[in-house]
Amino acid sequence: MRWLLSVVPTAMIFDDHDVHDDWNTSAPWRRDYQSKPWWPERIRAAYMSYWIYQHLGNLSPAELAKNELWQQMQEPGDQAGPLGDFAAQADHQAPDIQWSYRRTFGPPGGGVRIVVIDSRSGRVLEEGRRRMTGEAEWQWVAESVAGDWNHVVLATSLPLLLPYGIHGLEAWNEAVCGGAWGQRLARAGERIRRELDLEHWAAFGTSFGQFEELLTGLATGTHGRPPASVTVLGGDIHHSYLAAVDFPRGTHPRSAVYQAVCSPFHNVLPDRFRRGHQLTTSRPGGMAGTRIARLAGVRKPRIQWRITRGSWFHNMLSTLEFDGRRARIRFDRTVSDPSGIPHLHPVCEAELS
Repeated sequence: MRWLLSVVPTAMIFDDHDVHDDWNTSAPWRRDYQSKPWWPERIRAAYMSYWIYQHLGNLSPAELAKNELWQQMQEPGDQAGPLGDFAAQADHQAPDIQWSYRRTFGPPGGGVRIVVIDSRSGRVLEEGRRRMTGEAEWQWVAESVAGDWNHVVLATSLPLLLPYGIHGLEAWNEAVCGGAWGQRLARAGERIRRELDLEHWAAFGTSFGQFEELLTGLATGTHGRPPASVTVLGGDIHHSYLAAVDFPRGTHPRSAVYQAVCSPFHNVLPDRFRRGHQLTTSRPGGMAGTRIARLAGVRKPRIQWRITRGSWFHNMLSTLEFDGRRARIRFDRTVSDPSGIPHLHPVCEAELS
C-alpha cells in the first residue's frame, strides 16, 4: 500500500481512526472525550496533520489560490500557531470550515462529477437535530451535483446502504437513543451504539432521507439532465460488495444507481461480529431488523436496494472506469503466487451503465 500511494494521485477524506475510534459517534461520546485531559492536543494535532498531508491535495489550484491559511503558511517563520488555532476552530465546527470537496473529470457539459462528503467531522449530534452534515453543507452537496453530467459519483467514508438487518438495527438504535422507548432504554441504547459501532447513515435518519431525495432527484432529472450512472462509494466496514438501487413505482428513473463498497484492508472480524453479520445479513435478519425499526417509529426507506455482487471478505481494491456514457466497475483481491509474490486477482467486473 505504501508503494501504491507513492505512485498514484489520491483524493481522500478522513474517518474516525484518523483521530480516535468512534470519533463523533454521538453527543454523549463527544462530551465524554472532550473531558479527557489528553483530548485537546489529540484533536488539534489530528486536524493540523490532515490539513497539511491530505486536505491541501484535495483542493484545486484555484481553491488554493483563494485559501488565506495556505497563503499564510507560505510566509517565513513558524506557522504552527495559526494552524493550531485553525484546528481548534475546526473541532468547534466553525461554519466557514468545510472538508467536503468536489472534482470534475472530462469535458464541460458532460464528464464525471465527483463529490466527496465529510461524514465524520461536521456531524450535528444533538438529539432532535442529528445530521451527518450540517444543513449548509448538504445544500452545497446538492448544488455540486446539479448540472449536465455523464456520471455522478458521491463518495463518503461510511456506506449509505447496508444489508437490511443492519440498516434496521441502526435506525432502531437512533430512535431508542432519542427516547422512543424511554430514558432508561436510551442510556442502554447509547452503550449498544458504541459497542456495535452503530453510526452509519442509517443511524442518522434525517440525513439518510436527504440522501434518498438526492439520488431520486438525480435519477429523474430534478437536478439537470439525468446522468447515465450515479454511484455512491463507501468503505469502513471491512468487506466489499456492489448494490443496485431500486425506486418506488411511478418514479421513472433514467439513471442507473449503484453503491460500491470497498474496504481495502480486511480486518478479520471477531467471532461475535462474524456471527452477528451472518444473522443481520440473512433474510430473517433483514425482516427482524426492519420490524424492530418500525416498532420504534422509524419510517420505511423510500428507496430499496439489493446486493448484486459480493460480499467479499478479503483485502481488495475496486476500480471505476468511465468512457462517455459508459461506466463499469472491477473488484480485485490480493493473492500471492506460489513464490509468495503478491498481485491482484479480479473477482468481479460489472457494467453500471
